Amino acid sequence: MGIEIERKFLLQHDGWRNHVESRTRLVQGYVSVNPEATVRIRIAGDSAFLTLKGKRSNYSAAEFEYPVPVEDAHEILKQMCVSAPIEKWRHIVEHRGHIWEIDEFLGANAGLYIAEIELESATTGFHQPDWLGEEVSHDPRYSNSFLAQNPYSTWEIHHEG
Repeated sequence: MGIEIERKFLLQHDGWRNHVESRTRLVQGYVSVNPEATVRIRIAGDSAFLTLKGKRSNYSAAEFEYPVPVEDAHEILKQMCVSAPIEKWRHIVEHRGHIWEIDEFLGANAGLYIAEIELESATTGFHQPDWLGEEVSHDPRYSNSFLAQNPYSTWEIHHEG
């Protein structure tokens, strides 16, 4: 069984942009969203994946991911998702031995930036770059499944990224 251990943060400023090693356009939608598990379809560049994620506990969640044909992913996005897909750029930034994934949201979630770091364990230490802001790991509003159904543009209070 795969386990994902991640922490999420808002951003204070865009100093991270000078350190981007690569970026990929992502389009993802949710086939199923419930408190116990989500089922996501994602197109990342020229690849596509079906991902099942279990309920998050602390910073961890069971995660299973399977490649699917891109053509099938487009059809699943059109026909089977419970809400409009999320679109974003994922920027990869290396900082002091750790890889950060910085999501720059587009469309209805434009203006939102979230930095994620995946760790080996919930207690693994890491250096926090000066561009990191508030930690939102335990705030369900910043999960992609929530954002798909409740876009950032509809929130009353916006955090700047």
